[in-house]
Amino acid sequence: MSAKSQLARRRGLLPGREDYAGLRRSWRGDLLAGISVGVVALPLALGFGVTSGAGAEAGLVTAIVAGLVAAIMGGSSVQVSGPTGAMVVVLAPILATQGAGALALVTVMAGVIVVAAGAAKLGRLVGLIPWPVIEGFTLGIAITIFLQQVPAAVGSTESAHGAKAFPAAVEAVAHIDWAVAWQTLALVALVVAVMAIWPRITRAVPGTIIAIVVASFAVAMLGWTVPVIGELPSGLPAPSFPEVTLESLGTLAGPAFAIAALAAIESLLSARVAHTQANVGGYDADRELVGQGLASIASGMFGGMPATGAIARTAVNVRSGARTRMAAIVHALVLLLVVLVAAAAVERVPLAALSGVLMVTAVTMVRPALVRSVMRASRQDALLFVLTALITVSVDLIYAIAIGVAVAALFALRAVSRAAGVHREELPGAAQGGDERIALLRIDGALFFGAADRVLERVARIDGVEVVILRMSQIRLLDTTGAQILGEVVTTLERRGITVLVKGVQPQHLRLLVHTGALGSLAHDDHLVASLDDAVAKARAVVAAG
Repeated sequence: MSAKSQLARRRGLLPGREDYAGLRRSWRGDLLAGISVGVVALPLALGFGVTSGAGAEAGLVTAIVAGLVAAIMGGSSVQVSGPTGAMVVVLAPILATQGAGALALVTVMAGVIVVAAGAAKLGRLVGLIPWPVIEGFTLGIAITIFLQQVPAAVGSTESAHGAKAFPAAVEAVAHIDWAVAWQTLALVALVVAVMAIWPRITRAVPGTIIAIVVASFAVAMLGWTVPVIGELPSGLPAPSFPEVTLESLGTLAGPAFAIAALAAIESLLSARVAHTQANVGGYDADRELVGQGLASIASGMFGGMPATGAIARTAVNVRSGARTRMAAIVHALVLLLVVLVAAAAVERVPLAALSGVLMVTAVTMVRPALVRSVMRASRQDALLFVLTALITVSVDLIYAIAIGVAVAALFALRAVSRAAGVHREELPGAAQGGDERIALLRIDGALFFGAADRVLERVARIDGVEVVILRMSQIRLLDTTGAQILGEVVTTLERRGITVLVKGVQPQHLRLLVHTGALGSLAHDDHLVASLDDAVAKARAVVAAG
């Protein structure tokens, strides 16, 4: 790669003046969209921070620091980043096993991995994830987020962070203390009711904020004693680089890769969805990875969590009229303003109210129409969808995606394998004596490891002929296994006294056949022919000579 192309590549991954093209026309819409998203993001940042076990402060820091860095450095003009429910699902068990002290280092490590993936131009790989797998892990995330809120919703003071969501929810319900639970459940019901009714009154102010305010006011007026967020800083902490040792790097390598994989997948999926909804042009997947990685590195240095693109907040941003990345920048500044001037008020927000907000968020993540579409598409798609959702809830999100993609690949291989086949054709032109002793076989589809043995077995079993013409011009894919088995079949037929002619080998396949020695079994070099007419003429000559 030349120095000029390397420079162009680096420039493509860095911000520039063109990122704000059109800002003079769209600044009012961007400003209002940023304020709207900031208001929506506040309770979500607090809730996801608490649910992960990192704390409300970490959630806010992530939304501010990572949200600002990703907005400036990322490859999407409308993406909004911060803590998300999917990241909570992965992060909570990591913090439970490794301790809260590992948060900063694992966040920075994951960020470095994501930056490296962007620099290596791996951004388009997310397109390899099948649609049923995406919808399945979305459903699994929604169920997990909902179950994670059950302990706080029933007033449990036992820490369930990192525990499997379903057992933790069952345990909290089994040991419920009704002296406290009736109050927290009432708050959850109040939040759900407000969030359901408020949009019918007005959409100018998000229902999440109104629900939080109403719940906090109710607790203050009624004098209830329920768990609250607690003390928050009145500003951002000073940045610092986490302590690094060889032991900690080894211990956190696996979790860091898991976090990085999720951050990359969720961010690119969010950006792809956003740019199909907004008329703002395309997005740069590789730059988006670099931006998200830098956002997580910055977040970790300020004591925050790993960041990803947030699908729900990005959707609010687009619907609110955002056209440039200035909207996401404003969203981060709004949250910073809240920390600077309203931390004392936020400290008194009941945890049960945040649980109510996240329960509603989890329910709205599931789109029944899409679920029905996946379930009705095909048996394979339905199986992928259900399998991915179940593994997400019961095991782990990363395992769910990996297994879902692997199963989808097996289904795809089976479909390609079934499309491959052998068809006997009539010889072209007028029939001649002895044509019945010539078999013209057309091989279709893919001659690869998943189909070669089955397809070529039919060729090897052919009987009652003296010459076999193999038409290979319709083969779309040929791998080493297919070439090797083809050579074995040719050898078998020649040993049985059947002359084999190979016709129409495509140039890209010829080199593989030569290197594997598959053509070495032909009786003569001229038995590799280019045209069908030449192949038929040679076959008839062989029959006549016999």
